Amino acid sequence: MGNTTTAVVFSKMLRLQLYVTLTVALGAFAISGLHAGISGLIGGTAVLIGAFFSTRVAGRETKTPSGALFNLLKAEALKILIIIAVLFFAFKFYKQLVPPALLAGVAAAALLSGAAIGKLNKADIKI
Repeated sequence: MGNTTTAVVFSKMLRLQLYVTLTVALGAFAISGLHAGISGLIGGTAVLIGAFFSTRVAGRETKTPSGALFNLLKAEALKILIIIAVLFFAFKFYKQLVPPALLAGVAAAALLSGAAIGKLNKADIKI
């Protein structure tokens, strides 16, 4: 990644998304059982995988502001496509999927992704 500050923010974002995904999965497991826990884990993991690969695209060095914007747009499109693909396979192959738990995992991890991007403009990047 080109910018060290950006790399630090993305790294902390992914770590925080992992913690929240595990928390949602454990909560779903405690409330509704094993399949709900696995479903929550799948939902959060879909976002984590998408975010991981999109950070590689977003962090590429560019020489112009338009190049940086284009990288961000490509990264976001890649993240969305990966999330859709993972969720498609989850619905297709995991027969005991619990949709509310899956959506809780997706929502929790996705909300943190947006929160981390908001931190990029701040000097203090404690996440």
